[in-house]
Amino acid sequence: MPRERDPLIVGRVIGDVIDAFNRSISLRVTYYTREVTNGSELRPSQVINQPRIDIGGSDLRTFYTLVMVDPDAPSPSDPNLREYLHWLVTDIPATTGASFGQEIVCYESPRPTVGIHRFAFVLFQQLGRQTVYAPGWRQNFNTREFAELYNLGLPVAAVYFNCQRESGSRGRRR
Repeated sequence: MPRERDPLIVGRVIGDVIDAFNRSISLRVTYYTREVTNGSELRPSQVINQPRIDIGGSDLRTFYTLVMVDPDAPSPSDPNLREYLHWLVTDIPATTGASFGQEIVCYESPRPTVGIHRFAFVLFQQLGRQTVYAPGWRQNFNTREFAELYNLGLPVAAVYFNCQRESGSRGRRR
């Protein structure tokens, strides 16, 4: 796909969160029955529970780290908490999913209050098992610095969705 049409570039995930990379493994993120595709719209009520994560590969001895961040916290016009860490799972064996890894930072469901937020899932290949540890806080997490700290290199896969606050009224009451 031409780089200028790559949805991760168009959606500014590449740039705001990660550097350009070549996808080398499959990453499937599914909330209930809805698979996340780049730029898809999901409502907060659809993402309350952690998604199912399926990772490709062929060697169970290869391990991955999954990061889920919101680069638009607390609002897209003033993202002074960029990035907000929503989930961190390490030691995920290839060919399996997040449920086979170690949840280092528990899943926190997206609850944007202002504007449309991007929520990015970024997958990194680890150098070995038990080589990645939890950060001290969720706000002002930096995916690039985290990857550098643990020698994760560039991502091997990424996907993102958009989410905004649901209106509570669903129209006027009479």
